[in-house]
Amino acid sequence: MKNNMSSPPRHLLCFSHLRWDFVFQRPQHLLSRFAKDMQVYFFEEPIFDTVGDAYLDISSRAKQLDIVVPHLPQGLDGKTINQILVQLLDDFLGAGVLDDWTFWYYTPMALAFTEKYKPRMVIYDCMDELSAFDFAPPELIGLEKKLMAKADLVFTGGYSLYEAKKQQHANIYPFPSSIEKEHFAKARSCQVAPADQADIAGIKLGFFGVIDERFDIELIRDIAIRRPDWQIILIGPVVKIAEDVLPRNKNIHYLGQKSYQELPDYLSGWDVALIPFQLNESTRFISPTKTPEYLAAGVPVVSTPIRDVVKPYGIRKLVHIGENAGEFIEAITSELSHTGRKKWLKSVDNFLYTISWDDTYKRMNRHIQNQINDHSISIAS
Repeated sequence: MKNNMSSPPRHLLCFSHLRWDFVFQRPQHLLSRFAKDMQVYFFEEPIFDTVGDAYLDISSRAKQLDIVVPHLPQGLDGKTINQILVQLLDDFLGAGVLDDWTFWYYTPMALAFTEKYKPRMVIYDCMDELSAFDFAPPELIGLEKKLMAKADLVFTGGYSLYEAKKQQHANIYPFPSSIEKEHFAKARSCQVAPADQADIAGIKLGFFGVIDERFDIELIRDIAIRRPDWQIILIGPVVKIAEDVLPRNKNIHYLGQKSYQELPDYLSGWDVALIPFQLNESTRFISPTKTPEYLAAGVPVVSTPIRDVVKPYGIRKLVHIGENAGEFIEAITSELSHTGRKKWLKSVDNFLYTISWDDTYKRMNRHIQNQINDHSISIAS
């Protein structure tokens, strides 16, 4: 039975460079919501661990949400990898037409093995400037140009990224980091400290997220040295940098990766939250999801001058901006005095009132439906 061309496709196949079970962030928030209305498949990058034939491992995370992981033999060259992925996708999609499918891309690299397919809709959710990250494949820029040409809709993970890309597509829209306010607001009333944080006494400064090439190691080291009476809590996996370069001061505590559900418990014990990112090509266009999450928890925030933090959070005085350890220490000291905290918290709540992942999902859906309607009209005419 042919799909009604005025209604959205009933299957969504997402190609991601991030693994579903790694860190719960933008893809998980959005696709969990899309899965309430359609069947969603989250197609991860291959794992090279087989000794025989390649295969797809498909496992469920929720009703209408399946994770698809290709398992391939080791030692293959790029061309062979893509050929095998095409074969696996052919078997997965079957021989039918793709009128009932949306292809959703987080990584342009997936176009290398999906270019031949013609789904009813192609969406590129450009959450980061991946070409600026360490170890980015050289072919990524060319593949992104092809993906831009093929996509029906493009979303960006922030306003800075939108400004940089808006001339590359006719239907491109900014969707900066959003928030599940109710989840992080639990931190405001949480009474029980997690065991590994409960024994850390004193003023606590915290960060959660991936610790990678964007993270300002020297800033954290300098703050720790200059204020040995403050305790710095770092939560998250260490990726793409060697652990032996991390500062090991007695007042820096690496608590490892925590689940999304656990984060409010840790936030509840922090006096100030940190966004200590370097200013470089890999952070030029980022819109840290942790910014509204920290704020929803009611924890004051000090950040380096990341563009999408400065505007809107910095200019509204919801977040302190510091360029070096001295300015971070000055801002943190000010916050520890608690002067004006109630007024600040009211401003935070007013700002976050209309922001939610549910609203982001609804607005994305409106753009999708508008695109479908426009396409249906053009076919009819």
